[in-house]
Amino acid sequence: MIIERIYDRKLAQASYFVGCAATGEAIVIDPLRDIAPYLDLATLHGMTITSVAETHIHADYLSGSRELSAATGARMFLSDEGDADWKYQFADHPLVTLVKDGDSFNIGNLRFDVVHTPGHTPEHIAFVLTDTPAGDMPHSVFTGDFLFVGDVGRPDLLERAANFAGTMENGARVLFQSIQRTANWADSLLIWPAHGAGSACGKSLGGSPVSSMGYERATNWAFQIQSEREFVNAVLAGQPEPPIYFKDMKRLNKVGPTVIGEARPLPAVKSAIGLLVDIREAEAIRGEMFEGSLVIPRGNGFTNWAGWLLAYDQPVILIAANQAMADEAVRDLQTIGLDVAAGWIHPRDVAVPASAMNCTQWDGVQGDDLVLDVRGINEWNEGHHPKAVHIPLGYLTARVGELPRDQRILVHCQGGGRSPIAMSILRRAGFSEIAEVSAGFRSYVNAPALAKPVR
Repeated sequence: MIIERIYDRKLAQASYFVGCAATGEAIVIDPLRDIAPYLDLATLHGMTITSVAETHIHADYLSGSRELSAATGARMFLSDEGDADWKYQFADHPLVTLVKDGDSFNIGNLRFDVVHTPGHTPEHIAFVLTDTPAGDMPHSVFTGDFLFVGDVGRPDLLERAANFAGTMENGARVLFQSIQRTANWADSLLIWPAHGAGSACGKSLGGSPVSSMGYERATNWAFQIQSEREFVNAVLAGQPEPPIYFKDMKRLNKVGPTVIGEARPLPAVKSAIGLLVDIREAEAIRGEMFEGSLVIPRGNGFTNWAGWLLAYDQPVILIAANQAMADEAVRDLQTIGLDVAAGWIHPRDVAVPASAMNCTQWDGVQGDDLVLDVRGINEWNEGHHPKAVHIPLGYLTARVGELPRDQRILVHCQGGGRSPIAMSILRRAGFSEIAEVSAGFRSYVNAPALAKPVR
């Protein structure tokens, strides 16, 4: 038996390649739209991908099940749990097999038992793996967004991201019941979750790639609460802001993502008409921010902020330093269904003017300045500048009208990764008296001569 974890750091997403060494058959669980890593693993191990499976209709990335099935002929195992709102609309595809709680299927000598684990979403299932030649004891469970290392899947996304009003408390109760159902899972069972630290699908995910049922029962906060009401209150408290694109992901994954086929290099252009999106590193952008451009620097936060800020129906031209940078960004955009990049342009060919960002530090704050904090709500609650106004970055475009135009605005985030994005949003909205506190709130907390943050 072979288990390989494929991890996308920008999405904090894990998918799994599981193969039967005896027969050469393999399955991929919760694949991304970029299927190259799975095909490479099949070649490396001399195996054939015969199946693909999903734990649920994902909200944070575009599923690669259809893409992988189209490329390999693999059968898709998809959930048939949940009500009519949570059914796959491409379920009549000849390569789709719908599964429910209690069903099982085999990949070579490996048996996968389907367990309904609702709460994060109504149709959510987990796959319990047994290596049958080794015996009847289950070896692993692929828990999707039900159970993470140190956390459980959030039950509020249907309401807060997909606008299914009144669903989060019921989802929390159902999630509690799903957790109770795991009482018969052996301590030795390995836990392979679909996300790691940094995912917006939970609030306190651990960084370990794998855990065990015994360890989670002993250490995971969700297993320490025996009261349903107490659990509901705890699981709904302190959840981060769900990215706005989650609603689109639910819809697209339910309908069925478009199959895009073989990746091709993004064409280079010498002139650009339309929305310019600067994807260079933040330091490069600070020295040269182009008029009218939207800044989304490359890095671990790129996919998340692209989902927050880009529209699914507006083509963009990427400002990139080279072809490789542009192609990496296209791949990242496609993982959340943003097939919007029409081309890329080198900074030297951009026609609109560029100027250096106006930067300052905390000792440059003046009495009339407005301090704009664009961090998340949990970061704000942990501490903030005493005169700061809080607008989380994802909501800034919609809320710029709340900001005064007769004061200088000083923008900061935690460590300087998000504030260039905010600066570009404000500049596009016509604000001119703005500056970035590039070192971020972290430097404020660590400066002994400055006032203590409000908590």
